Amino acid sequence: MTTTATQHAFLAELGITAENSGAYNGAWMNCTGELLESRSPATGELIATIRQATATEYDAVVEAAQADFLRWRAIPAPARGEIVRKMGNAIRDKKDALGRLIALEMGKILQEGLGEVQEAIDISDFAVGLSRQLYGLTMPSERPGHAMREQWHPLGVVGCVTAFNFPMAVWAWNGMLAYVCGDAMLWKPSSQTPLCAIGMTNVVRPILEAEGFGALAGLVVGPGRAVGQRMLEDPKLPLISFTGSTNIGRSVAATVSPRFGRTILELGGNNAVVVMKDADIDMAIPAIVFGAVGTAGQRCTSTRRVLVHEDIADDLCERLLKAYSQVKIGNPMDDATLCGPLISRSAVDEMLESIEEVKRAGGTILCGGGVATMEGDEAGGNFVLPTIARVENEWDVVQRETFAPLLYIITVKDIDDAIAKHNDVPQGLSSSIFTMNIRDAERFISGVGSDCGIANVNIGTSGAEIGGAFGGEKETGGGRESGSDAWKVYMRRQTNTVNWSDELPLAQGIKFG
Repeated sequence: MTTTATQHAFLAELGITAENSGAYNGAWMNCTGELLESRSPATGELIATIRQATATEYDAVVEAAQADFLRWRAIPAPARGEIVRKMGNAIRDKKDALGRLIALEMGKILQEGLGEVQEAIDISDFAVGLSRQLYGLTMPSERPGHAMREQWHPLGVVGCVTAFNFPMAVWAWNGMLAYVCGDAMLWKPSSQTPLCAIGMTNVVRPILEAEGFGALAGLVVGPGRAVGQRMLEDPKLPLISFTGSTNIGRSVAATVSPRFGRTILELGGNNAVVVMKDADIDMAIPAIVFGAVGTAGQRCTSTRRVLVHEDIADDLCERLLKAYSQVKIGNPMDDATLCGPLISRSAVDEMLESIEEVKRAGGTILCGGGVATMEGDEAGGNFVLPTIARVENEWDVVQRETFAPLLYIITVKDIDDAIAKHNDVPQGLSSSIFTMNIRDAERFISGVGSDCGIANVNIGTSGAEIGGAFGGEKETGGGRESGSDAWKVYMRRQTNTVNWSDELPLAQGIKFG
């Protein structure tokens, strides 16, 4: 295959060439690691190569980030917000190119790629406002002539390990908040989408470089066994934000915790849509289809299960099959495409194995069930047929997350049965219910309903807005990113007591000496 780096104008626009460096510490470094190839999951075509970072280059990136952090933390937060505003505008100016890069390298359809870049823009805007709202509290002191308050201070260099499925937005969720909080960033992207990280870094680094803070946008592309493990063990990184599988997340937590580091863990999801018999089916169908088929089922919030009332299950399945028959599979750059490729051949194999396991357990495949036959350039792509299967909730295969467009239909008897089955999986990220019954709706999002970090009513499981805190419970990890008060994890809390009296009373009325 020939390199396509010169065949797409948007790659040149983002500073991506046939050969690229995998480390940035205020300047692109001459890396000495192994060569990494980036290939299109839609065609198998070589896009470009990246010379990966080694432990030596990693150390240089961290050292530069730490040095810039020590100066950056002294900049007033609103002034940091002004620089983040400029970064957001730079991303806005390159939205089309960045969205196309996501579609090319990750395989997400162009509309979703553009939507992901918009998330990065939105969180930048959110962070600008946040830079004037890093509030602490004032508390009444029990001692006369004393004042108590708390302040939030910058934390340090934040390590951010991102997954292939959101190769830009998750960095922005972390990075823009970290920057206004006064932190530096060290980004290790997925080895499956390194060009997305290089492209985004090239967009934002000129803004930081102009201010003398280029190393705040540290980047290392390298293997997990070398660079990744070094990050987890590095005491200079007080916070590690990790997005990926539950199994690797366990290892991340086990490695970071002994050095008393913090973690944000965004791990697996097994997200369900509950459809009660009084639901608006016309609304439920497109929500389910987008949740299950969008990003080829490779979102952590993708809809994996539909828990439908037994009285309407057959009708729902019939409508879903009609909708699935209209899903166009193909090149993600094509505006008509609704389902692009899976990220790799191993992802295809995992889906096929799950389908076989469903069959062995006695499940019924309603549609799909195999590899999609493609023609032309896409013949070498990782395309599968979006699949629907009727199953039982307790089966092992249903209890696991299969990162692909594989949707399980499970019947329920009533709201009690729906909530019990919904919660009876190890994961706890996103959930939703379709119902016109306010009692069922409120119960589902109450403390006795969904056990997920996200619970929706009459919308799907996928497509969270940046204003709310994003994350889940149980094997999803328990971390929170993006909106609400998620910023607090990027800072350290300090309690202050000021004595403005001319006496020295002790707390709790203690008399001493």
